[in-house]
Amino acid sequence: MSYLQLLGLVAPETIVVITALVVLGLDLLILREQPLRHRFWMGAAFAAFGCVLAAAWLLFINSPTHPAGEVSGALPLLRGMFVDDGLVRLVKVALLGLTVFTIAISMESSFTGHVGEYLALILLATVGMMFLVSAEDILMIFISLELTSLSLYILTAFNKRNVKSAEAALKYFLFGGMSAAFTLFGLSLVYGLSGSTGLREIAAKLEQPALDPLLVAAIVMTVIGFGFKVAAVPFHLWAPDAYQGAPTPSAAFIASGSKVASFFVFAKVMMLGFAHAGGSGSWHAYAPGWLPVLAVVAVASMLLGNLAAIAQSNVKRLLAYSAIAHGGYALLGILANGPSGVTSLVYYVVTYGLTVLGAFGVVGLVEERAGEARISDFAGLGRREPLLAFCMMIFMLSLAGIPPLAGFFGKFYVFTAAVGGAKDLGLLWLVIFAIAMSAVSLYYYLQVLKQIYVVPVSAESGSLGAPISSRIVLAVIAFGVVALGCAPDFLVGRLLAAIKLAAL
Repeated sequence: MSYLQLLGLVAPETIVVITALVVLGLDLLILREQPLRHRFWMGAAFAAFGCVLAAAWLLFINSPTHPAGEVSGALPLLRGMFVDDGLVRLVKVALLGLTVFTIAISMESSFTGHVGEYLALILLATVGMMFLVSAEDILMIFISLELTSLSLYILTAFNKRNVKSAEAALKYFLFGGMSAAFTLFGLSLVYGLSGSTGLREIAAKLEQPALDPLLVAAIVMTVIGFGFKVAAVPFHLWAPDAYQGAPTPSAAFIASGSKVASFFVFAKVMMLGFAHAGGSGSWHAYAPGWLPVLAVVAVASMLLGNLAAIAQSNVKRLLAYSAIAHGGYALLGILANGPSGVTSLVYYVVTYGLTVLGAFGVVGLVEERAGEARISDFAGLGRREPLLAFCMMIFMLSLAGIPPLAGFFGKFYVFTAAVGGAKDLGLLWLVIFAIAMSAVSLYYYLQVLKQIYVVPVSAESGSLGAPISSRIVLAVIAFGVVALGCAPDFLVGRLLAAIKLAAL
């Protein structure tokens, strides 16, 4: 493979990196003396343009490589290091779309004067996520995880005016460092057992009738490492503080983009690398492997996430515990352990990411006015800001799984995949539990909507004065949530077609 071919292969990532450098240079050298709002708008425009250009390259300019992810004539070094197929491209486009929306809800922010650095870090985190979803090599997966994580740690601490931001970033960093150690040690055991770093080669060399004790240890450590990235119980302790203390756009990005990338690569590692060590989590048909481990983690995440969310008085913490519960639902897609599971998982995390991004956008506008994001601060929002209240209603009901919104079909697909993916409906017990927990979640989402539409507004409360641009962005996100719910096949059909070619 020539350097020109290699550059064409990683052109979208290169475009985003160049955009990050341009935005940083533009802000430092040209716009530094301009008003903050003008700097944010100019920087956001350039950053969004770079993401749109990268997405256009993925969709229209360069055709995918071989279905199995290997480039014709590629060097052995590239086998598994960088996979470029239709499924990976769809996930990358989704990541770029979530990045554009994150940048859009940041344009009217005032939490920092370091605009160029902030936007550059968002773009670099996106590059890390793009490399992460392209990787089928444990070394590349770890490097990409660290690039993403380091950017997110800094973004969490970006509000220097709020001491909670620094505290949240420190907790996030310490837990992240510990999870990275578990991940690295687990993957090193995998390498020692298989002598390979490629996931498909690892699966072929670890095929054996009985589980090696070292392989069991490797599976447990890998689950611990990725469990932290997706905020699954009991590795979730960083999430509530990070979501509450981080600047709202940063928290939105952590809850959306990083979840999409982390769940996708988590599914890859489990389904490809540990393909012959799955075992069974079916009722009365238990067999040791990673499937029963993930089943226990999913139950714990759904239970603790939903019950803890009921007790929250801060909407950002409520969304954090909600994210933990949604992580449990998403794990059902991995437990399905097949093409239908991957399809349902990607649809679920993409629609969830879009929905929670919009919810954080509304929360950020209320927080700008009230100083905090208590549930009581949303009182009378339906009268003060009818459009924002309507958007928040769509986001909350979608998170609760109410039809015909995207959240309903996301849960429907992962539940169906989990039941159909196990023999003799063995995971039906887990799906019934997930449905029960979804009913519980409706309570705390309705608590927010009760404040918005039922609790009377005080006489001194006026309009939030939300900028027109923010209202338009949130309305577009809300429309996307409704559209993906009313026409789920727009995404699901493309995912199914891509998975057939990707041989995942």
